[in-house]
Amino acid sequence: MSENCNHDCSNCSANCSERTVDFSVPQNKYSDVKHVIGVVSGKGGVGKSMVTSLLANEARKNGFRTAILDADITGPSIPCAFGVTERPAANEECMFPVETENGVKLMSMNLLLDSETDPVVWRGPVIAGAVKQFWSDVCWGEIDYMFVDMPPGTGDVPLTVFQSLPIEGIVIVTTPQDLVSMIVGKAVNMASLMNIPVLGFVENMSYVKCPHCGEEIRVFGESRIDEIAAEYGVPVTAKLPVDPAVARAADEGTIEAIESPELAAFAKEILK
Repeated sequence: MSENCNHDCSNCSANCSERTVDFSVPQNKYSDVKHVIGVVSGKGGVGKSMVTSLLANEARKNGFRTAILDADITGPSIPCAFGVTERPAANEECMFPVETENGVKLMSMNLLLDSETDPVVWRGPVIAGAVKQFWSDVCWGEIDYMFVDMPPGTGDVPLTVFQSLPIEGIVIVTTPQDLVSMIVGKAVNMASLMNIPVLGFVENMSYVKCPHCGEEIRVFGESRIDEIAAEYGVPVTAKLPVDPAVARAADEGTIEAIESPELAAFAKEILK
């Protein structure tokens, strides 16, 4: 038991001798997921799903069996980025994830809706239940790395994921604005409360590279990500430019064709 323990097991993922509540959800007998990494953000619109997709791409390119669990139930965008529209197959025991062209396995609420524009108007407990079912009721097979794309903020779904899934660490996606440093602090402190290590920060929209001279233009101000990382003791950071080609690929469902040298180096570090 940590000396900072507040004896509230419902808000803690530590596996200590004093634990009285266990919210973890077991895998089914058809799944063997070895490592689970959460991708989070303190606020929306920072490119978290794009970073999740690119990290999965890099893991797959490095020869790992890779999957994405889209836990953003009310705003799922992972299938669109990969150009996947087919519905998951199922039998009497479980559902089967859909595979992308390069073999990344996906499960997302948008794959279960009649139309991708249908809203999911559910209350928090129902949404949390769907996330747990994506983990326990899907036959994932053998997976080396699963990335969990979480909704923004520190609400029901991140809490459910931290408590129910064997998350080994999280990646926090942010942007350069000063306001975001406060939002990042909330995400870091939630992870600390749940005893989940922060593997690294990804600063998206860090700069725009001039197509003529190559100068890096800081549209949203100077980056503070290294300073924030040092403050919280986070070892790895990546800075991604504003790149119309990446946005276009996500819209067209061809995200697997994107090469991101900045994120490739970052991915190799966290996958260690």
